[in-house]
Amino acid sequence: MRVLAIDPGERHLGVALSDPTGLVARPLTTLTHTARAADAARLVALAAEHAAEAIVIGYALDGDGRPGPQARHAEKLAEAVRALTPLPVHLHDESYSSQEAQAGLHATGKKRRAQREQIHAAAAATILQSYLDANSREAPPV
Repeated sequence: MRVLAIDPGERHLGVALSDPTGLVARPLTTLTHTARAADAARLVALAAEHAAEAIVIGYALDGDGRPGPQARHAEKLAEAVRALTPLPVHLHDESYSSQEAQAGLHATGKKRRAQREQIHAAAAATILQSYLDANSREAPPV
C-alpha cells in the first residue's frame, strides 16, 4: 500500500512517499505553504498522482505527549485534506523527526545548503518510516 506523508511546517510542507509495498519511505518534494485550502488541494493532487492509498500528517506532541501549537495546525490541515479526499488521513507523532532527518542528511556528507533544501522532505520521510514501521503487518511465515 502506497502512503503519502506530510511534515507540516509554518513555511514549508515536506512530502514523502512510500514504495508500493508500504515498507520503505523516501523524500518526494517540498511545497511552499500558501493557504490551508490550497495546500490541502496540492497534497490531495500529489496523493492521486502517485496512487497513494492513505495520507499521514506529522503531529507534533510536546515532551509530555500532549498536542502543542503545531499539532493544532496539523489537525486543521488534516481536516482540510479529509474534506477533499475519501482516502484515510492519519495523524502520526512527528517528535524529533526534523532532528533525525538533519542527522541523516549530515551523515550523507551533503553541504549545508543542500541539507536546508531537503530537510522538510527528509523529515516527512522520517515521519512516514516511523508510521510504516509502527503499522507494518507481520511477515507471513516462511
